[in-house]
Formats: sequence, C-alpha cells, structure tokens
Amino acid sequence: MTGAQSETVKQTLGDPRLQLAIYSATNRLMTHRAGAVQQDRLPDYQELRTHANLLKKHTIDHLDYYLEQFEKNVVAHGGKVVYCSDSQEVADFVLSLAKERGARLIVKSKSMTTEEIHFNERLEKHQLEAVETDLGEYILQLAEQRPYHIVAPALHLTRYDVAEIFSKKLGVEKEVVIEKQTMIARATLREKFLAADIGVTGANFLMADSGAVVVVENEGNARLSSSAPKIHIAVAGIEKLIPRAQDLGVFLNLLGRSATGQPLTVYTSFLSGPRRGGEVDGPDEFYVVLLDNGRTKLLADPEKRQSLYCIRCGACLNHCPVYRKIGGHNYPWIYSGPIGAIITPQFHGVLKDPWLPFASSLCGACAEVCPVKIEIPKLLLTLRQEVTAAKQRQGAGGMERMAFRIWAWLMTHPRIYLMVGKIGGPFVGLLPKVGPLGKWASQREVPKPAKTSFHAWWKQREASK
Repeated sequence: MTGAQSETVKQTLGDPRLQLAIYSATNRLMTHRAGAVQQDRLPDYQELRTHANLLKKHTIDHLDYYLEQFEKNVVAHGGKVVYCSDSQEVADFVLSLAKERGARLIVKSKSMTTEEIHFNERLEKHQLEAVETDLGEYILQLAEQRPYHIVAPALHLTRYDVAEIFSKKLGVEKEVVIEKQTMIARATLREKFLAADIGVTGANFLMADSGAVVVVENEGNARLSSSAPKIHIAVAGIEKLIPRAQDLGVFLNLLGRSATGQPLTVYTSFLSGPRRGGEVDGPDEFYVVLLDNGRTKLLADPEKRQSLYCIRCGACLNHCPVYRKIGGHNYPWIYSGPIGAIITPQFHGVLKDPWLPFASSLCGACAEVCPVKIEIPKLLLTLRQEVTAAKQRQGAGGMERMAFRIWAWLMTHPRIYLMVGKIGGPFVGLLPKVGPLGKWASQREVPKPAKTSFHAWWKQREASK
C-alpha cells in the first residue's frame, strides 16, 4: 500500500461519522439477508447455492459455445451483438453510433461494468452527455465520486451530504427530507428520459437459449432507460451468461436475498430485441455489447476462473470486517471488498496493488455467504503466494526471508532460543516501534510482554511444590 493509500485509510478509520455510516448500512443489509435465507423462508437455500455454483462452472467452462448461441438468438430477434476487448472499443462503438444517429444525450441505469471502463468520462470527452438514473449513482455522478459499494453505491453519504450536493449542482434549496430529495432527483431525471437519444443498461444475466438480457432493479429507471430512447445498448461482461431461461429462477432466488434481503427485486426485465410490430414502447435499435476487458485471462486458470461466477450481490462486502472498516473508496478499483481483492489482481496484475490479497483476515465469512460458493479465502491465499513469488523474482523480500530463516534456526535449537529470550526479553517491547514492525503495529494494539517468561514461571512453580 502506498503512502497516499495508507493516509486515506487512516482518515477513514479516524472519521466516526463515516465509520457509523458504513457499519450501519452493512449491518442493515446483513440483517435483512440473514432473515431472507432462514430455513423457514427458503428451506432449499444451500441446495440453490450448490446448483448455482454448478451452473456457473458449466457455463464458464463452455463459454465459447454459449456466446455463439446467445449471439445467434439476439440476431434472430432483430438485435446486434458487438464484441469489445477493452474499454476503448466500447467507447469507440458508442461514439460511432451516436455520431451516425446524431445523438447527444445518453441515460444510463446502474451498471458496474460501465463503471469498470469509465464509460461516462470517456463519452463526456467527446461532448456526449451521459446521465446516471439510479438515485445513488446519480448522486455520486453529481458529487464526482465512484461507487462506494456494489449494491448501495452512496451508502457513505448522509441526507445532509446529499442536500449539499443537490444545492450545489442543481441550484435548489437545501432539502434534508429524503422523500423530497427523491422528488428533486425524479423531476430532473424525467426530463432526461424524455430527451434521451440512447439508453444504456448493464445486464445481470444473459440467457443463451433465448438471447434475452435480464436486468433486475428496484427503482424502474432501467426500464425507462431501455424503453424510452430509440436506441438501447446493454453493456455486459461475457461472464454474465447462463445457459437456459429455466436456470434463471435459481439465480433470482439468490440474488435479491443476498443483496438486500428481498425475496425478489421490484423490477425484473427481460429485454430481447427492438420494438416489434404492435408494441407501444421500446427501442427501434437493440445492441448487446459483450465485454472482455481481461476476463479471458481468468479462463486460463481452472481454479481462479471461479472468480467469474460472481453475480455482484455485494454480500461478501457486507460481511467483511476489512471492508466494514476501510470502506469502498480505499480499494484501488471499482470492485471493493473480498471480490475486489481477488478480481483486481487478476485483471491488473498481482504487483499493481500487491497489498490487496493481504487485506483480509481470512475469517471465511465471505465464502459462507457467497450465493454461488466462490472459494474466496482459497483464492486469496493463492494470490498471496503469487505476490510473494513475483516479489522474489524482483529481488524483494530478502530481509523477510532472512528473518524467517533465523527464526526457524532458533526454534530448532531450544537452548539458544531460551538464552536469546532471556537476554532479549527487556527489549521486546521496543520492536514494534522500529523498522517494518512499526507499520504493522501502527494499526494494532500490541500486547505488553510478560515480566516473567513461561519457562521461568514453570521453573518457579515446580520449585515451590
């Protein structure tokens, strides 16, 4: 972790308001989830998790087949599929299409995939306006911040923060009543929906056997984004595929419960092509942009490819003691928490942010709640090994290896170990204050060493008998 990153972590830890906001929001989501998956409410919860894991494994293992099937069915319904290897290709496609159609305004529903590729920023550089329509995302767009959480992007902001943002960016009076804040956003966004030339959504699932894009949401903005403008573009990672429509029920039973504790999200939309004859709304043109952006790199490793099973429910974030302390903005990429700690190093390289796989207590809570049974702790250990090996290849870690060799030698020579302990005992308390141990101790309460060693105490105990 760089000095700047360390400083922002300290600021987060030292901000009681922010700590309370993170803890309260994640605790609420944890509580709702726990109630939604109880035995009396969802008796086959564990069986559904196993089924979802097997479905994802099968799909990712046969991704080439299902990509071809999905494309064939999208085209059969009048849509088009565009394959993009990276963020630049996505931006180039949208910009080219907008130029051809004379489009100037884009409305967007919540999408982690477009956040991943900095979609809005890339389009704005070319004088295209892209407006977020999810309330949380809209607030963050006005505040010029990235999402703090996969599901609840603005959980770190209070209603007073939102009042400040709306007053500054929208020129309205400061309003702290949440319902009235919602109406302010709604009035502004309604005008955008009606004027938009292009609507962009993400995709929660892509059904290969029908070519349908499935979008789940709670606000209705995704439905407006996909149906009001004349052009709809769905941007999705290639891992969002599932084989059949009948498989969708497994994931819908798990997604809402794991994310917010809802049995089902308020809106579940099936989008499969442009408006047909006789339909009163819907787009004239329908595109599905399938994004790689590093995903195929993960396919090469049979163990680590399970990272692609993620359905972006955010449950692992809510249960992670590290995320709940340092928050979302201290992670270097758009994906935070345990899932970010395993995805980011694989996409960007283990030496880009080598501290990420170590930002975990390995308590296993993330794996226990993951609806698709991703073995997150196991992957973290694998990535830690890769970070260590990569650093060794660069010649780093020499002092650490030497320290462990000395420690191992001492542990195998009991008499010398006891002698060193007796001599060095008075100075043990100084160790956390010097060298690399100083950084380690700065975030921990280091216990004071005992005045008497165990061996000395035992010897005294035996002598007193």
